[in-house]
Amino acid sequence: MKLTSILSLAVAAQSASAHYIWTTVIAGSTTSTSAVRQPVNNSPVTSVTSNDVRCNVNPGQASETVSVAAGSTIGFKLDNTIYHQGPAAIYLGKAPSTAASWDGSGANWFKIAEWGATFNPFGFTDLNASQLTTTIPANTPPGEYLVRIEQIGLHVAGAPQWYISCAQIKITGSGSGNPPKVSIPGYVSASDPGLTVNIYYPVPTSYKVPGPAAWRG
Repeated sequence: MKLTSILSLAVAAQSASAHYIWTTVIAGSTTSTSAVRQPVNNSPVTSVTSNDVRCNVNPGQASETVSVAAGSTIGFKLDNTIYHQGPAAIYLGKAPSTAASWDGSGANWFKIAEWGATFNPFGFTDLNASQLTTTIPANTPPGEYLVRIEQIGLHVAGAPQWYISCAQIKITGSGSGNPPKVSIPGYVSASDPGLTVNIYYPVPTSYKVPGPAAWRG
């Protein structure tokens, strides 16, 4: 790639580096801000080994848990439309009892969607999106869950930034799947190549989104 293209990528990434919050959960036909554990500010989490990487730093309590059927749309909307350059993913975490009473600890999490990179030219597929949604796998067991979105800003090489929100949902249906589960933190190492990569130079020719593979049932 020519130097001018590399510089253009760097400038574009820097121009998209405002902070933001995932404020609204989309669950089937329902949109809700009160089911989201709202972050206290729009600053990122900067350590993948901190408990803050679960649902952000001391998020506020959610006042409701919304019901959604397995197989329905799930996702989040931003408070604006500005992204950092980097991957994104949506996770589900099955609560041991109620979603409202669970802090997200334990190996109860599994990824259901991810947004990675494209090449020639290199970039990330979630750049400039105002919302990210997927479908809840139809074979997801019923129960109360935290749904978690993360978008990882890679605009500063070696200093990734996590933009995270969690919402409380109750999944209905008759699914009986048993996806492999991970703990958060613990699901990604700080030395993961997907975090340590320099996206400007040399421009990547491959990219793997950090964390486990997405489970689709």
